[in-house]
Amino acid sequence: MFSSRLSILTGAMLVGLLTVSAQVQAATTLRLGWTTADSEVDPYAIAARYFAEELENAAPGEFDVKFFPNHQLGDDTEMLQGMQLGILDAAVITGTQISTIDSSFQLNDLPFLYSNSEQAHEILDGEIGQELMQRLEPQGIIGLGFAEAGFRHTINNERAITSPEDFNGIKLRVQPSDLYIESFRVLGSNPLPLAWSESFTAVQQGTVDGLEIPLAVIFANKYPEVTDYLSLTSHTYNALGLLISKQAMDGLSADMQGIVREASAKAIERQRETIAANNEEILVQIAEQGMEINEIENVEAFRERVAPVYEEYRGKIGADLVDRTLQLVTE
Repeated sequence: MFSSRLSILTGAMLVGLLTVSAQVQAATTLRLGWTTADSEVDPYAIAARYFAEELENAAPGEFDVKFFPNHQLGDDTEMLQGMQLGILDAAVITGTQISTIDSSFQLNDLPFLYSNSEQAHEILDGEIGQELMQRLEPQGIIGLGFAEAGFRHTINNERAITSPEDFNGIKLRVQPSDLYIESFRVLGSNPLPLAWSESFTAVQQGTVDGLEIPLAVIFANKYPEVTDYLSLTSHTYNALGLLISKQAMDGLSADMQGIVREASAKAIERQRETIAANNEEILVQIAEQGMEINEIENVEAFRERVAPVYEEYRGKIGADLVDRTLQLVTE
């Protein structure tokens, strides 16, 4: 009798152990990378961590998200290639760099396109944003949605930017994008495309006078230590693609794929709310660290100056896409 009970107990324990083992083995590892700091106020980091949190909330123990911030897995181009090859599972990547594999993503880089964040959200959460993300799938990447780094502003060590003429002659690090280079050349500056990993040192050593960058990234990456002026130019809205490798997505069940999409939507909504709340406090802290901050009063003067950029890139981005977006932002 005792032996029989022991066998039953042993068998039950074995089944339990095998069940636990199977559950542990069932956890899907997602290697998630981004290029900026792993800071509480960094937009990329917030998007990545909220995504992991929402996955855990929706499917406890099913996903093991491993974080690789601060270009540990390479720059944006290398991470995009990694997802295409299935070597990297997921990433948070600026739309500017996504445009290296599909030029239509340069839509968001058109200078002074959006008047505010709400307008950008409406466009990117709607048909236009969905159309952009769908273009990535044939290239091995699933676009889950657009988080945000917010509007990009200008910081430099020469002067405050209050009019287009103030850009004249200033050496600015810009994102490695032909559209960004042309936009700032038209504004009169001397744009220099540099990898993000080289930017801080370039400013610190005077190779460039400054750069254009979102508020949260200015603060999280300690730019108040090396730059004097912050001009709230809001020249482009910095959309962040929350992306996953198609190979990683295809390896999930239909139910798990649905959870990934729902988790990304919730994470993006939370991330946008956090960025908006953080920006006001960040401005205060940047000022406390000694940067001189100024607003831009006549945005139309800047829009008039960059009008040739729209004409030049309309065909490259997609004339229909640009025209539909312009119609929506002017309604």
